[in-house]
Amino acid sequence: MLQSLASNSCVRLIQNHKSTWYFVSLILGYLLYLIFGAVVFSSVELPYEDQLRQELRAVKKQFLLENECLSEERLERFLKKALDASNYGVSILNNASANWNWDFTSSLFFASTVLSTTGYGHTAPLSDGGKAFCIIYSVIGIPFTLLFLTAVVQRIMVFSTRRPITYIHTRWGLSKQLVAIVHATLLGMLAVSCFFLIPAAIFSALEENWNFLESFYFCFISLSTIGLGDYVPGEAANQKFRELYKVGITVYLILGLIVMLVVLETFCELQQLKQLRKMFYLKKEKPQDRLAILEHDHLSFTTVSDNTGGKNEAKAKTFVSVPTLVSPNDDPMIQ
Repeated sequence: MLQSLASNSCVRLIQNHKSTWYFVSLILGYLLYLIFGAVVFSSVELPYEDQLRQELRAVKKQFLLENECLSEERLERFLKKALDASNYGVSILNNASANWNWDFTSSLFFASTVLSTTGYGHTAPLSDGGKAFCIIYSVIGIPFTLLFLTAVVQRIMVFSTRRPITYIHTRWGLSKQLVAIVHATLLGMLAVSCFFLIPAAIFSALEENWNFLESFYFCFISLSTIGLGDYVPGEAANQKFRELYKVGITVYLILGLIVMLVVLETFCELQQLKQLRKMFYLKKEKPQDRLAILEHDHLSFTTVSDNTGGKNEAKAKTFVSVPTLVSPNDDPMIQ
């Protein structure tokens, strides 16, 4: 008997706090996904890192053997200086000395990566004034960019998603949910083709050291605003039409980001995803509950008013009791 009561109480507790349990499971699932990613990345990339370290040590040791007049300390200082400059996008190599990181087109590309929060990291401000301006520029520009993207996506959604779905639903009488799913799938395939596959083929042709997988990897890392910075186009030595190439990449990033947001918003409007999101949200107070509360308060107020009115009437009857006179002879004062 006690076990059945305990089990029933546990079931009621789970049902009453269903969204909380879903939310806790979501947190645990996200943490497990992070751990899974860390394990996979570590197991895949750690051997390559170890191999690269061994190769660099061998090259350094061979260089010191061939140049006995150079001490290891002097070589360390030189390499540190070169690596620090490379972190700011300045290379010591002769074939890269012709590329400037802060001409107008490169600065325009940098500003677009800052405002879109992509941030490749291949170029960073060198001066204190540039760093201070980057902070102020980002504080104002990032919300401005979000406002701009929201307004553009809202207008595009009307013509790319809502009107076509409504037109097909009313014209052919198909299920609106089915039409929305098919439309979202076709829109996603079109976006992948126009902003991932075709640009990846173009980048693999324009960049000498990139294959198709590396070009596709750059497109995904850029349009998802991850921006690792390990692949940045237009940085090769003697790049043809480098200024025009940088402007084209800037336009591609802005348009691609808008299209990605349109596709994500289209999928988020699917009824199935809305129901999935509601599983993890706190339940809002229902209008019926609010109406019941208001009615209860109204009844309580009415009862109090009636009781108060009844007491007042009783008091009035007690203190102001006047007999009813049928004729003047009934008045005792006259008598």
